[in-house]
Amino acid sequence: MAFLVPSQKSIPVATSGTALVYTDFLLTGIVMTFLGPMLPILSARWSLSDARSGSLIFAQFFSSMFGMFSSGILVERRGYRFTFIAGLVLMALGMALLTSGPWLLGIISVCIFGVGHGITTPAGNLRTAEINPRGSASALNFINAIWGLGAVSSPFLIAFAQKAHKISLFLYGTAAALLVLLIAFTFIRFEPDRRTVSVSSPSRDKLLAGRLFPVVCALFFIYVGTETSFGGWIASYARRLDSGQHSFWAMMPSFYWGALLAGRLLAPAAFRFTSATTVAKTGLSLCLLGGSAIVAAHGMGLLIVGSVLAGLGLASIFPISVSLLPGWFGESANRASGAVFASGNTGGAVLPWLVGVVSTQAGSLRFGFTVPLLGAAAMLIFYVSEGSIASRTGETATM
Repeated sequence: MAFLVPSQKSIPVATSGTALVYTDFLLTGIVMTFLGPMLPILSARWSLSDARSGSLIFAQFFSSMFGMFSSGILVERRGYRFTFIAGLVLMALGMALLTSGPWLLGIISVCIFGVGHGITTPAGNLRTAEINPRGSASALNFINAIWGLGAVSSPFLIAFAQKAHKISLFLYGTAAALLVLLIAFTFIRFEPDRRTVSVSSPSRDKLLAGRLFPVVCALFFIYVGTETSFGGWIASYARRLDSGQHSFWAMMPSFYWGALLAGRLLAPAAFRFTSATTVAKTGLSLCLLGGSAIVAAHGMGLLIVGSVLAGLGLASIFPISVSLLPGWFGESANRASGAVFASGNTGGAVLPWLVGVVSTQAGSLRFGFTVPLLGAAAMLIFYVSEGSIASRTGETATM
Protein backbone atom coordinates (compact mmCIF):
# COMPACT_ATOMS: atom_id res chain seq x y z
CA MET A 1 0.00 0.00 0.00
CA ALA A 2 1.82 3.13 -1.20
CA PHE A 3 0.79 6.72 -0.55
CA LEU A 4 2.63 9.89 -1.57
CA VAL A 5 2.93 11.42 1.90
CA PRO A 6 5.53 14.02 2.92
CA SER A 7 8.21 12.55 5.15
CA GLN A 8 8.13 13.31 8.86
CA LYS A 9 11.44 15.18 8.73
CA SER A 10 10.16 17.61 6.08
CA ILE A 11 7.12 18.77 8.10
CA PRO A 12 7.75 21.63 10.56
CA VAL A 13 4.51 21.40 12.60
CA ALA A 14 5.01 18.92 15.44
CA THR A 15 2.10 17.74 17.59
CA SER A 16 0.87 14.82 19.63
CA GLY A 17 -1.99 14.67 17.12
CA THR A 18 -4.68 14.31 19.78
CA ALA A 19 -7.17 16.70 18.13
CA LEU A 20 -6.70 15.07 14.73
CA VAL A 21 -7.10 11.58 16.18
CA TYR A 22 -10.31 12.68 17.92
CA THR A 23 -11.64 14.04 14.60
CA ASP A 24 -10.59 10.82 12.89
CA PHE A 25 -12.55 8.79 15.45
CA LEU A 26 -15.59 11.06 15.03
CA LEU A 27 -15.68 10.33 11.29
CA THR A 28 -14.81 6.67 11.84
CA GLY A 29 -17.86 6.42 14.11
CA ILE A 30 -20.02 7.54 11.18
CA VAL A 31 -18.36 5.16 8.71
CA MET A 32 -18.54 2.14 11.02
CA THR A 33 -22.22 2.53 11.91
CA PHE A 34 -24.06 4.11 8.98
CA LEU A 35 -24.85 0.74 7.37
CA GLY A 36 -27.38 0.05 10.14
CA PRO A 37 -29.76 2.95 9.44
CA MET A 38 -29.05 2.66 5.70
CA LEU A 39 -29.70 -1.09 5.56
CA PRO A 40 -33.43 -0.74 4.72
CA ILE A 41 -32.54 1.67 1.89
CA LEU A 42 -29.87 -0.61 0.43
CA SER A 43 -32.12 -3.65 0.89
CA ALA A 44 -34.82 -1.93 -1.16
CA ARG A 45 -32.30 -0.87 -3.83
CA TRP A 46 -31.02 -4.40 -4.34
CA SER A 47 -34.13 -6.40 -3.22
CA LEU A 48 -32.30 -8.20 -0.41
CA SER A 49 -33.51 -10.69 2.20
CA ASP A 50 -32.41 -10.25 5.83
CA ALA A 51 -29.72 -12.89 5.30
CA ARG A 52 -28.26 -11.03 2.30
CA SER A 53 -28.61 -7.68 4.06
CA GLY A 54 -26.61 -9.11 6.94
CA SER A 55 -23.89 -10.05 4.48
CA LEU A 56 -23.17 -6.33 3.97
CA ILE A 57 -22.28 -5.96 7.65
CA PHE A 58 -20.38 -9.25 7.42
CA ALA A 59 -18.35 -7.90 4.48
CA GLN A 60 -17.61 -4.65 6.32
CA PHE A 61 -16.28 -6.23 9.49
CA PHE A 62 -14.66 -9.27 7.91
CA SER A 63 -12.65 -7.02 5.59
CA SER A 64 -11.75 -4.75 8.50
CA MET A 65 -10.08 -7.75 10.13
CA PHE A 66 -7.35 -7.48 7.48
CA GLY A 67 -7.00 -3.82 8.31
CA MET A 68 -6.63 -4.74 11.98
CA PHE A 69 -3.80 -7.16 11.23
CA SER A 70 -1.98 -4.62 9.05
CA SER A 71 -2.48 -1.69 11.44
CA GLY A 72 0.20 -2.72 13.94
CA ILE A 73 2.68 -3.47 11.15
CA LEU A 74 2.05 -0.05 9.56
CA VAL A 75 2.52 1.72 12.90
CA GLU A 76 5.81 -0.04 13.61
CA ARG A 77 7.20 0.45 10.08
CA ARG A 78 5.75 3.82 9.03
CA GLY A 79 4.37 5.39 12.20
CA TYR A 80 0.94 6.41 13.47
CA ARG A 81 0.52 9.36 11.10
CA PHE A 82 0.98 7.29 7.95
CA THR A 83 -1.37 4.63 9.34
CA PHE A 84 -4.15 7.17 9.90
CA ILE A 85 -3.65 8.58 6.39
CA ALA A 86 -3.93 5.09 4.88
CA GLY A 87 -7.19 4.48 6.74
CA LEU A 88 -8.63 7.84 5.65
CA VAL A 89 -7.86 7.19 1.97
CA LEU A 90 -9.62 3.82 2.03
CA MET A 91 -12.65 5.04 4.00
CA ALA A 92 -13.15 8.00 1.63
CA LEU A 93 -12.84 5.78 -1.45
CA GLY A 94 -15.29 3.19 -0.12
CA MET A 95 -17.91 5.79 0.84
CA ALA A 96 -17.73 7.44 -2.59
CA LEU A 97 -18.07 4.13 -4.46
CA LEU A 98 -21.23 3.16 -2.54
CA THR A 99 -23.29 6.00 -4.01
CA SER A 100 -24.47 3.96 -7.00
CA GLY A 101 -23.96 0.75 -8.88
CA PRO A 102 -24.96 -2.91 -8.62
CA TRP A 103 -24.75 -5.27 -5.65
CA LEU A 104 -21.21 -6.39 -6.53
CA LEU A 105 -19.84 -2.84 -6.50
CA GLY A 106 -21.66 -2.26 -3.22
CA ILE A 107 -19.91 -5.23 -1.61
CA ILE A 108 -16.54 -4.05 -2.94
CA SER A 109 -17.03 -0.52 -1.60
CA VAL A 110 -18.08 -1.87 1.81
CA CYS A 111 -14.92 -4.00 1.92
CA ILE A 112 -12.75 -1.00 1.02
CA PHE A 113 -14.00 1.26 3.81
CA GLY A 114 -14.05 -1.79 6.11
CA VAL A 115 -10.29 -2.19 5.67
CA GLY A 116 -9.93 1.55 6.22
CA HIS A 117 -11.60 1.69 9.62
CA GLY A 118 -9.92 -1.60 10.50
CA ILE A 119 -6.57 0.14 10.08
CA THR A 120 -7.66 3.22 12.02
CA THR A 121 -9.41 1.78 15.09
CA PRO A 122 -6.54 -0.12 16.78
CA ALA A 123 -4.06 2.64 15.92
CA GLY A 124 -6.25 5.26 17.61
CA ASN A 125 -6.89 3.13 20.69
CA LEU A 126 -3.27 2.06 21.12
CA ARG A 127 -1.89 5.58 20.65
CA THR A 128 -4.36 6.95 23.19
CA ALA A 129 -3.38 4.27 25.71
CA GLU A 130 0.33 4.83 25.04
CA ILE A 131 0.33 8.59 25.58
CA ASN A 132 -1.93 8.28 28.67
CA PRO A 133 -0.23 5.46 30.61
CA ARG A 134 -1.61 6.48 34.03
CA GLY A 135 -5.22 6.97 33.01
CA SER A 136 -5.73 4.77 30.00
CA ALA A 137 -9.21 3.55 30.96
CA SER A 138 -10.55 7.12 31.24
CA ALA A 139 -8.70 8.28 28.11
CA LEU A 140 -9.98 5.31 26.11
CA ASN A 141 -13.53 5.92 27.30
CA PHE A 142 -13.25 9.53 26.12
CA ILE A 143 -11.90 8.80 22.65
CA ASN A 144 -14.48 6.07 22.19
CA ALA A 145 -17.12 8.56 23.32
CA ILE A 146 -15.95 10.77 20.44
CA TRP A 147 -16.45 7.73 18.21
CA GLY A 148 -19.91 7.37 19.74
CA LEU A 149 -20.72 10.97 18.81
CA GLY A 150 -20.11 10.06 15.19
CA ALA A 151 -22.25 6.94 15.57
CA VAL A 152 -25.10 9.02 17.05
CA SER A 153 -24.98 11.55 14.22
CA SER A 154 -25.09 9.10 11.31
CA PRO A 155 -28.80 8.14 11.68
CA PHE A 156 -29.80 11.82 11.76
CA LEU A 157 -27.67 12.56 8.70
CA ILE A 158 -29.18 9.62 6.86
CA ALA A 159 -32.73 10.56 7.88
CA PHE A 160 -32.10 14.10 6.57
CA ALA A 161 -30.66 12.77 3.30
CA GLN A 162 -33.52 10.26 2.98
CA LYS A 163 -36.13 12.98 3.45
CA ALA A 164 -34.43 15.08 0.76
CA HIS A 165 -34.10 11.99 -1.49
CA LYS A 166 -30.34 12.58 -1.67
CA ILE A 167 -28.61 9.65 0.00
CA SER A 168 -25.63 10.27 -2.29
CA LEU A 169 -25.20 13.64 -0.54
CA PHE A 170 -24.50 11.86 2.76
CA LEU A 171 -22.00 9.46 1.16
CA TYR A 172 -20.13 12.10 -0.86
CA GLY A 173 -20.22 14.52 2.07
CA THR A 174 -18.66 11.98 4.43
CA ALA A 175 -16.01 11.13 1.83
CA ALA A 176 -15.21 14.84 1.45
CA ALA A 177 -14.86 15.30 5.23
CA LEU A 178 -12.46 12.34 5.35
CA LEU A 179 -10.36 13.87 2.57
CA VAL A 180 -10.21 17.25 4.35
CA LEU A 181 -8.92 15.50 7.47
CA LEU A 182 -6.41 13.60 5.35
CA ILE A 183 -5.02 16.91 4.06
CA ALA A 184 -4.67 18.13 7.66
CA PHE A 185 -2.67 15.00 8.52
CA THR A 186 -0.22 15.71 5.68
CA PHE A 187 0.74 19.08 7.21
CA ILE A 188 1.70 17.83 10.68
CA ARG A 189 4.10 15.33 12.19
CA PHE A 190 3.47 13.25 15.29
CA GLU A 191 5.80 13.30 18.30
CA PRO A 192 6.24 10.49 19.13
CA ASP A 193 5.15 8.70 15.96
CA ARG A 194 6.13 5.11 16.67
CA ARG A 195 4.74 2.64 19.14
CA THR A 196 7.02 1.88 22.06
CA VAL A 197 8.14 -1.73 21.72
CA SER A 198 9.32 -3.63 24.78
CA VAL A 199 11.24 -6.87 24.93
CA SER A 200 8.83 -9.64 25.84
CA SER A 201 9.53 -11.75 28.87
CA PRO A 202 9.38 -15.56 28.56
CA SER A 203 6.61 -15.77 31.16
CA ARG A 204 4.41 -13.38 29.22
CA ASP A 205 5.08 -15.20 25.94
CA LYS A 206 3.85 -18.36 27.61
CA LEU A 207 0.75 -16.47 28.73
CA LEU A 208 -0.07 -15.73 25.09
CA ALA A 209 -0.15 -19.47 24.44
CA GLY A 210 -2.15 -20.14 27.60
CA ARG A 211 -5.85 -20.24 28.24
CA LEU A 212 -6.33 -16.49 28.81
CA PHE A 213 -5.34 -15.43 25.28
CA PRO A 214 -8.09 -17.32 23.38
CA VAL A 215 -10.62 -16.34 26.06
CA VAL A 216 -9.81 -12.64 25.65
CA CYS A 217 -10.00 -13.03 21.87
CA ALA A 218 -13.44 -14.59 22.35
CA LEU A 219 -14.44 -11.67 24.60
CA PHE A 220 -13.61 -9.14 21.88
CA PHE A 221 -15.28 -11.34 19.24
CA ILE A 222 -18.51 -11.39 21.23
CA TYR A 223 -18.39 -7.73 22.28
CA VAL A 224 -17.94 -6.21 18.83
CA GLY A 225 -20.45 -8.68 17.38
CA THR A 226 -23.02 -7.83 20.06
CA GLU A 227 -22.56 -4.06 19.76
CA THR A 228 -22.77 -4.21 15.96
CA SER A 229 -25.79 -6.53 15.98
CA PHE A 230 -27.84 -4.12 18.09
CA GLY A 231 -26.69 -1.04 16.17
CA GLY A 232 -26.87 -2.66 12.75
CA TRP A 233 -30.38 -4.13 12.95
CA ILE A 234 -32.32 -1.79 15.24
CA ALA A 235 -33.42 0.50 12.37
CA SER A 236 -34.74 -2.42 10.32
CA TYR A 237 -36.58 -3.74 13.38
CA ALA A 238 -38.07 -0.29 14.09
CA ARG A 239 -39.27 0.05 10.51
CA ARG A 240 -41.17 -3.23 10.78
CA LEU A 241 -42.75 -2.24 14.08
CA ASP A 242 -43.77 1.15 12.70
CA SER A 243 -44.61 0.92 9.00
CA GLY A 244 -45.67 4.57 8.62
CA GLN A 245 -44.38 6.80 5.85
CA HIS A 246 -42.23 8.99 8.12
CA SER A 247 -38.49 8.41 8.67
CA PHE A 248 -38.46 8.08 12.47
CA TRP A 249 -37.25 4.48 12.16
CA ALA A 250 -33.99 5.72 10.61
CA MET A 251 -33.21 7.71 13.75
CA MET A 252 -33.83 4.78 16.11
CA PRO A 253 -30.11 3.81 16.24
CA SER A 254 -29.41 7.25 17.69
CA PHE A 255 -31.08 6.21 20.95
CA TYR A 256 -28.74 3.23 21.13
CA TRP A 257 -25.56 5.05 20.10
CA GLY A 258 -26.53 8.10 22.16
CA ALA A 259 -26.81 5.97 25.30
CA LEU A 260 -23.49 4.35 24.46
CA LEU A 261 -21.94 7.81 24.10
CA ALA A 262 -23.42 8.98 27.41
CA GLY A 263 -22.14 5.87 29.17
CA ARG A 264 -18.60 6.44 27.94
CA LEU A 265 -18.66 10.07 29.05
CA LEU A 266 -19.90 9.09 32.52
CA ALA A 267 -17.54 6.13 32.97
CA PRO A 268 -14.48 8.12 34.20
CA ALA A 269 -16.58 9.44 37.09
CA ALA A 270 -17.69 5.90 37.94
CA PHE A 271 -14.07 4.73 38.07
CA ARG A 272 -13.46 7.07 41.01
CA PHE A 273 -15.86 5.06 43.17
CA THR A 274 -15.60 1.48 41.94
CA SER A 275 -13.42 -0.87 39.92
CA ALA A 276 -13.51 -1.22 36.15
CA THR A 277 -14.69 -4.82 36.34
CA THR A 278 -17.59 -3.81 38.60
CA VAL A 279 -18.59 -1.18 36.03
CA ALA A 280 -18.38 -3.87 33.33
CA LYS A 281 -20.57 -6.33 35.26
CA THR A 282 -23.17 -3.65 36.03
CA GLY A 283 -23.20 -2.54 32.43
CA LEU A 284 -23.67 -6.04 31.04
CA SER A 285 -26.56 -6.62 33.42
CA LEU A 286 -28.20 -3.45 32.03
CA CYS A 287 -27.52 -4.69 28.50
CA LEU A 288 -29.28 -7.97 29.23
CA LEU A 289 -32.29 -6.05 30.52
CA GLY A 290 -32.29 -3.79 27.46
CA GLY A 291 -31.88 -6.68 25.04
CA SER A 292 -34.80 -8.47 26.65
CA ALA A 293 -36.92 -5.32 26.22
CA ILE A 294 -36.00 -5.16 22.53
CA VAL A 295 -37.01 -8.78 21.98
CA ALA A 296 -40.29 -8.19 23.83
CA ALA A 297 -41.11 -4.88 22.10
CA HIS A 298 -44.27 -4.54 20.02
CA GLY A 299 -44.15 -0.76 19.81
CA MET A 300 -41.67 2.08 19.61
CA GLY A 301 -41.85 2.98 23.31
CA LEU A 302 -40.40 -0.24 24.69
CA LEU A 303 -37.99 -0.44 21.75
CA ILE A 304 -36.57 2.98 22.67
CA VAL A 305 -36.21 1.94 26.34
CA GLY A 306 -34.49 -1.31 25.35
CA SER A 307 -32.14 0.47 22.93
CA VAL A 308 -31.10 3.00 25.58
CA LEU A 309 -30.45 0.32 28.21
CA ALA A 310 -28.51 -1.85 25.77
CA GLY A 311 -26.34 1.08 24.64
CA LEU A 312 -25.73 2.34 28.16
CA GLY A 313 -24.84 -1.16 29.34
CA LEU A 314 -22.33 -1.82 26.57
CA ALA A 315 -20.77 1.65 26.73
CA SER A 316 -17.63 0.90 28.74
CA ILE A 317 -17.01 -2.74 27.90
CA PHE A 318 -14.68 -2.12 24.96
CA PRO A 319 -12.59 0.68 26.57
CA ILE A 320 -12.31 -1.30 29.81
CA SER A 321 -11.24 -4.44 27.98
CA VAL A 322 -8.62 -2.52 25.96
CA SER A 323 -7.28 -0.83 29.12
CA LEU A 324 -6.88 -4.24 30.78
CA LEU A 325 -4.80 -5.73 27.95
CA PRO A 326 -1.45 -4.64 29.47
CA GLY A 327 -2.48 -6.19 32.79
CA TRP A 328 -3.55 -9.43 31.15
CA PHE A 329 -0.54 -9.76 28.80
CA GLY A 330 2.12 -7.43 30.22
CA GLU A 331 4.92 -6.66 27.75
CA SER A 332 3.29 -8.91 25.15
CA ALA A 333 0.17 -6.70 24.98
CA ASN A 334 1.29 -4.93 21.79
CA ARG A 335 1.94 -8.24 20.07
CA ALA A 336 -1.35 -9.67 21.27
CA SER A 337 -3.38 -6.60 20.28
CA GLY A 338 -3.43 -7.36 16.55
CA ALA A 339 -5.06 -10.76 17.01
CA VAL A 340 -7.36 -9.47 19.76
CA PHE A 341 -8.67 -6.54 17.69
CA ALA A 342 -8.99 -8.77 14.63
CA SER A 343 -11.03 -11.24 16.69
CA GLY A 344 -13.32 -8.37 17.61
CA ASN A 345 -13.90 -7.39 14.02
CA THR A 346 -14.50 -11.00 13.05
CA GLY A 347 -17.27 -11.01 15.64
CA GLY A 348 -18.57 -7.78 14.11
CA ALA A 349 -18.83 -9.65 10.83
CA VAL A 350 -20.22 -12.98 12.04
CA LEU A 351 -22.83 -12.11 14.69
CA PRO A 352 -24.80 -9.47 12.70
CA TRP A 353 -24.80 -11.88 9.75
CA LEU A 354 -26.08 -14.58 12.10
CA VAL A 355 -28.88 -12.24 13.20
CA GLY A 356 -29.99 -12.03 9.56
CA VAL A 357 -29.76 -15.80 9.10
CA VAL A 358 -31.81 -16.51 12.24
CA SER A 359 -34.34 -13.87 11.21
CA THR A 360 -34.73 -15.38 7.74
CA GLN A 361 -35.01 -18.94 9.03
CA ALA A 362 -37.47 -18.02 11.81
CA GLY A 363 -39.40 -15.55 9.69
CA SER A 364 -39.01 -12.82 12.34
CA LEU A 365 -36.26 -10.34 13.15
CA ARG A 366 -37.40 -10.55 16.78
CA PHE A 367 -35.80 -14.01 17.02
CA GLY A 368 -32.63 -12.65 15.42
CA PHE A 369 -32.08 -10.34 18.39
CA THR A 370 -31.58 -13.35 20.65
CA VAL A 371 -28.05 -13.55 19.14
CA PRO A 372 -26.73 -10.32 20.77
CA LEU A 373 -28.76 -11.10 23.89
CA LEU A 374 -26.82 -14.35 24.30
CA GLY A 375 -23.61 -12.44 23.58
CA ALA A 376 -24.26 -10.07 26.50
CA ALA A 377 -24.90 -13.05 28.77
CA ALA A 378 -21.61 -14.68 27.71
CA MET A 379 -19.64 -11.49 28.43
CA LEU A 380 -21.23 -11.17 31.85
CA ILE A 381 -20.13 -14.72 32.63
CA PHE A 382 -16.58 -13.79 31.56
CA TYR A 383 -16.39 -10.74 33.82
CA VAL A 384 -17.90 -12.60 36.76
CA SER A 385 -15.48 -15.53 36.41
CA GLU A 386 -12.38 -13.65 35.21
CA GLY A 387 -12.93 -10.36 37.03
CA SER A 388 -10.60 -11.30 39.85
CA ILE A 389 -7.79 -11.84 37.33
CA ALA A 390 -8.48 -8.46 35.73
CA SER A 391 -8.52 -6.67 39.07
CA ARG A 392 -5.27 -8.26 40.23
CA THR A 393 -3.33 -7.66 37.02
CA GLY A 394 -4.88 -4.75 35.20
CA GLU A 395 -6.64 -2.16 37.26
CA THR A 396 -3.69 -1.13 39.37
CA ALA A 397 -1.83 -0.21 36.19
CA THR A 398 -4.59 1.48 34.26
CA MET A 399 -7.09 3.25 36.50
